[in-house]
Amino acid sequence: MTVVVSAGVPETEDVLAITEDVWTALLGDDATLVPRDVPPRSSFDADAWSAATTISGGWQGVVTIELGEAAARRLTTRMLALAADGEATDSDVADAVGELVNMVGGNVKGLLPGPSTLSLPAVAAGRAAFSRDTVLACRVDLAWQDGPVRVSVHVPQEGPR
Repeated sequence: MTVVVSAGVPETEDVLAITEDVWTALLGDDATLVPRDVPPRSSFDADAWSAATTISGGWQGVVTIELGEAAARRLTTRMLALAADGEATDSDVADAVGELVNMVGGNVKGLLPGPSTLSLPAVAAGRAAFSRDTVLACRVDLAWQDGPVRVSVHVPQEGPR
């Protein structure tokens, strides 16, 4: 994958490619993500699990992931190789969603000016909170097994460094 970052902000296509690569690495080739057409500025449309990780240093920003409840539980079951009839605990889901944002965030960090560090993920049953002084730089809306998945990159309001 060849990625060109313009003005220090990852392009939507790059975030999509990273997300698809990480998704396949975690869940296998049969776990296809499908683009969803969601109007700009739309709030996430499902009960969600979410996670955020902050990139600090040569570049500043936040990578967030939101998954519908059912998609988050299916993701967890597949990632942890739980029995099909096994129930993922909330702790399991938090670990899986946190690992997902960590992997996507780490790959996004690798595209940007550094050196930078990646924070530990903040995971929530609901929307992960992050600073209000950020603005959306890019967003990818997808579906997996009919469940919504959103990956976003936010930058400080004054713009990336």
